Formats: sequence, structure tokens, C-alpha cells
Amino acid sequence: MAEHAPDVAATTAELIRMDGTAGARRAAPEALRAVGAARRLLRTSAGAADGEALAELFEVAAWILFDAERHGPSYALNRQALALARRLPPERRSIEWLVLSVRCMQHAHLGRPGASLRISSSVLAGRDLPERVAAIFHVREARAHALLQRKGEAARSMSTARELLGDGPAGAREPSWTWWFDRSELVGHQGLALADLGDLEAAVSCLREATAADDAPAYRSLFSAELASVLARAGAWRDADAWLSTLVDSAPAMGSTRALNSLAGATRTIGRGRGVPRGLRDTSGHLAEILRKEVPSHGAARRR
Repeated sequence: MAEHAPDVAATTAELIRMDGTAGARRAAPEALRAVGAARRLLRTSAGAADGEALAELFEVAAWILFDAERHGPSYALNRQALALARRLPPERRSIEWLVLSVRCMQHAHLGRPGASLRISSSVLAGRDLPERVAAIFHVREARAHALLQRKGEAARSMSTARELLGDGPAGAREPSWTWWFDRSELVGHQGLALADLGDLEAAVSCLREATAADDAPAYRSLFSAELASVLARAGAWRDADAWLSTLVDSAPAMGSTRALNSLAGATRTIGRGRGVPRGLRDTSGHLAEILRKEVPSHGAARRR
């Protein structure tokens, strides 16, 4: 397997690059092709020799399919990645935390905050977690608490995550896969938690900060879409119109199906709203038509 390991790692790196630039909608077919090739490799006698590289490939593919709202194959890949990770020696098992982190997020997204909370709390009960890994799971815990309307617990978990993340670079103990978890990611999830708790003004502030970062990866378009959704829920019609107007042209290029479904939800909220200015109705209707072409089914399960 030694001669195959660089190919697996290179494939994973290319999927990460594609997901970050083009987004999950475009990366999903490539992810499925890569998984098919890896599974054929896994069936060979050499295939068990680098379970770590294969586990990471399967989990990156699982993440991409999650963001593409293809939850059945995503969960199956997540489960396979977890099985591979748990066969590794303890010193090489950090990929298990990545697998569980994505599983937490998927449970929360699909309206199963209790399951998400059980996983995050179980990981946090472990000893000697690297600080950035612990911060990720405190964010997952905060999101689950927010969905369960536990405001105090959500605030404490998010505060702990901020303290653990700090302002400096990742420490030497941090797994390489934690590269994506930075302040913008944390603040964006804080905004989503506040929105779930109904604190819409604070949610808007956090989501604006999260969307202000330059050179954000494609999946962070979710924060832009959720900002539109929160503005619509708050009845902030002028701000909603201004923000949606910036997204009309960029929506077809959005690579995150989760983001597109969130935008569709925002247009439905505006459609049901009272006293909505005509200009916003026109903007929202135009965007809704674009979204019907991009994601015809709008069929993803949504938590709200």
C-alpha cells in the first residue's frame, strides 16, 4: 500500500481544493468517483495498510456530500471512515475527531440536536484533547444546546470555544485537519446558534462579521445565506433587500446546496411577510426563480 498512499492523499487534497473553490455541488461527483476507486483499493490485500489516508478521504467525501445535501451517502461514508479510524493505533486516530465533528453537524442540520449533543459531550469528556479540537466540539455542543433552546448552556459552550481558539496559530499538538477552524468559522456558528435561540439582532452582527472575511472557502456561503434568512425573519426589510441584492448575481455560482436551500427559505419567509416593500418582493421573487433552476427540488431537510 505504500505506493498507493500518496495517490490517496493527493486525491484528498484535490477534493479539499475543489470544495474550497468551486463548492460541494461541483465537487460531489468527483468525491463519489474517488470513493469508488478507494473502495476498490480497500478490497485488495494491500488496502488495509493505510487506513488513515483512506479514512480521511472517505470523511472529506462525506463532508462534501453533506454540504451538497446528499445525506444518505454522506452518512454511509462517515460511518465507513469512522470504522477505519477506530482500527488505527491510538497515536494515529485523530481523524476520528474529524469524523465525529461532521456527524455532530449533520445531526444538528437534520433536526437531531440530542444525537449531536451526545456525540459532542462524549468527545469532550475525553482527556487531553488538543485545544482546537476541543473548541470545535464546544461549538458543536453550543449549536445543539441552541436548537434545544438552552440559552445558558449554549452561551457557556461558545464562550469556552472562543477561549480555546485564542488568537494565535494552531499549536504543535493540533491535527493537520483543523486548518479550517478559525475565528470566522467560530463567529459564523455563533451567529447560527443565536438565530436558533431567537436573538436575531445579535445573530445578524455575528453573521455580518463572518461574511466579511476575504478569500472565504465556498462552503462559507452558508453564512451569507443564513444572514439573509435572519434579516427576513427579523422583518428588517431594507437590510434584507440590500443583502439579497448582493446575492442575486452570485447565487448561481454558490457551491453549497445548504446555502442555496437557506436562501430559498429566506425567499419563502419574505413571501409570507406583511408590509414587505415591493422592491424586496421583486428582488426575492427574482432570486427564488434563480434558485428553482439551480436546485429544482429545494428538497433538503431543514431544521426550520
